[in-house]
Amino acid sequence: MIRIRVISARGSTPRDAGAEMFVGFDSVQGTIGGGQLEYMAIDRARAMLSQGLDLDRLDIPLGPEIGQCCGGRVVLELDRHGPTPQDHPDALIFGAGHVGRALALALQPLPVNATLIDQRPEELALAAAGIATHLTPLPETLIRDARAGTAVVILTHDHALDFLLAAEALSRPDLAYVGMIGSATKRAQFTRFAKGIDTSRLVCPIGAGLSQDKRPEVIAAFTAAELIGRLTAVSSLKKYPCNI
Repeated sequence: MIRIRVISARGSTPRDAGAEMFVGFDSVQGTIGGGQLEYMAIDRARAMLSQGLDLDRLDIPLGPEIGQCCGGRVVLELDRHGPTPQDHPDALIFGAGHVGRALALALQPLPVNATLIDQRPEELALAAAGIATHLTPLPETLIRDARAGTAVVILTHDHALDFLLAAEALSRPDLAYVGMIGSATKRAQFTRFAKGIDTSRLVCPIGAGLSQDKRPEVIAAFTAAELIGRLTAVSSLKKYPCNI
């Protein structure tokens, strides 16, 4: 598989530096912006696979000569040994009820490895096709074992379990996002429960501020946007740290 990465983007371009996609002989994952730019890059990546080449670079003006009118210029690096497309941050969704299943589905096309977790096999069985699921009687252990930068979303059927998982997650300062479904009242209850724990990082309610609609799919959509926005911000800070 060839990784195609935008290493320079000047002027008006469909994607910024850092955007990437992965090309195999019969597969394409991700995008660098579509159009002729992407077609040219895919053709070159497959030629590299056929010729056994490991590294190449393309400097492409986005003008009439390639049928695009952005007006910018993009430099692409093509690398056979780049990271796999699975090298995305993890999102652990605790609770396979209506909102949990909807959130897992909303995250499915996004650059995040989402797993739906529950103690109830009958609820996990209702997840949409292709959703990664995990059945466990001890969900808190998954938080302890999570990779740094993981997002944790807590939506179980049991407030006591929610509080246990939230306390466990907030004990990990290296998690990118800790969210819990609920209300301002539930947040206040948790704050009283979690004595000695810094609750300032807790997002509760999740997906709030843009709509009062309580349909699971709507809550899931706003939560997915909130979560991916936080993961993107954390990733950008790692790439471009501020030294002021």
